[in-house]
Amino acid sequence: MAEAGVGTIAAGVAKAKADAILISGADGGTGASPLSSIRHAGLPWELGLAEAQQTLVKNGLRSRVVLQTDGKLMTGYDLAVATLLGAEEWGISTAALIVEGCVMMRKCHLNTCPVGIATQNPELRRLFTGRPEDLVTFFTFMAEELREVMASLGMRSLHEMVGQSHLLKLREDVRHWKVQKLDLSPLLHQETAAEGVGIYQQHQQDHELEGVLDQQLIRDLMQEKAGLLQYPIHNTNRSVGSMLSYQVSRIWGKKGMPEGSFRAVFQGSAGQSFGAFLAPGIRFQLLGEANDYLGKGLSGGQLVLQPFAESRYKAHEHIICGNVALYGATAGSAYINGMAGERFAVRNSGAEAVVEGIGDHGCEYMTGGKVLILGEVGKNLAAGMSGGMAYVWDPYEQLPNQYNPDMVALEQPDCDDLAWILQKLQEHLRLTGSERARQLVQEWEMQQHHFRKLMPYDLKRVLQAPPASPLKIVA
Repeated sequence: MAEAGVGTIAAGVAKAKADAILISGADGGTGASPLSSIRHAGLPWELGLAEAQQTLVKNGLRSRVVLQTDGKLMTGYDLAVATLLGAEEWGISTAALIVEGCVMMRKCHLNTCPVGIATQNPELRRLFTGRPEDLVTFFTFMAEELREVMASLGMRSLHEMVGQSHLLKLREDVRHWKVQKLDLSPLLHQETAAEGVGIYQQHQQDHELEGVLDQQLIRDLMQEKAGLLQYPIHNTNRSVGSMLSYQVSRIWGKKGMPEGSFRAVFQGSAGQSFGAFLAPGIRFQLLGEANDYLGKGLSGGQLVLQPFAESRYKAHEHIICGNVALYGATAGSAYINGMAGERFAVRNSGAEAVVEGIGDHGCEYMTGGKVLILGEVGKNLAAGMSGGMAYVWDPYEQLPNQYNPDMVALEQPDCDDLAWILQKLQEHLRLTGSERARQLVQEWEMQQHHFRKLMPYDLKRVLQAPPASPLKIVA
């Protein structure tokens, strides 16, 4: 977001090997945000873009990244100004939506879009009148106007134009009293690039992917190594499993491999996104601890997380993985012998998980899947949860003060729920050796009465609705 100091952030992410940096302006947006956010979030993109360009050039980083900008760009003239200030790419969304028929009702989040764009309602979608030809015409006009500006400046290519801020000048015909007190000349300052360093992207970032842990996993997969494979892991090993899962999906397709085809045990402290997008047929067992985003986008694989073998603490009293575990998971399962951080299973839509305690905002925006929590929960549990189910072991009856009742009801589990909970407890005990799971299984007759169920109102209404008749009366 364009703001004072965004140049420092841009330099930091360029050093961290970002491929592209997007400077977003305060204007634009689809209209789903509150009016206060639309009018008061950030600064004009010109300010942030100029600062980012100058800072990147000054630090010799500009030629390593693509610099993008967006924020209500509507004409070819806007694109020309953005390019002269340092942008190579531009985002054009609001104008494109208008061309497609958007009337900016700011109802995108309510499923009531009157022109059929931001809605799943089939009746409203019939009102959509947009055509691909309209977008082609719009972008053609923008490109033609940009070419006219380039021709007037004697530029033959966009690369010649990037960062040439000396070709811009400040308007002198604006008489507003506030403008009179502004000195905008720093926007047009042109930083001198060091020798051999360009002012637009000329080199690709080296992400050093040749030596990442996934390459070894892929080689072992292709060599069909049998048995349980073991690997050390460190917090510098990030997104372990994502490249492996890509190869599995490429070769075996969406269904993945048969269950248990590739089993790996890791020992150590895993970096961010351990087990991200894990494909069916892969089982990762981690002895140690994990950073944020454990199992992000889990897609059918299985994750098992246990404390270090030599640890002496009680697992259910200590956090073993960071925030936002299982973010956007769609399938698969996770068994976590310990507590997780905040926003556990946010946007989960199909995965099943067992965990022994979570922080604030757990199960936020869940739309599917099942979560079993064998311990304390933070505040605002199940906020925006429209699907799926969550079960909590609540012997001290603290849950009524911790969950968000806007979209879910607190209920007693029925027989089918209790059968599923017991099955998951037994599986959790088998895979992790959890003492908490062992206690609950041994004391099941007594402990089953302490479980509570969080059921979304909409899901319950759908499940209780009578089935539609397959017969149709014809007059």
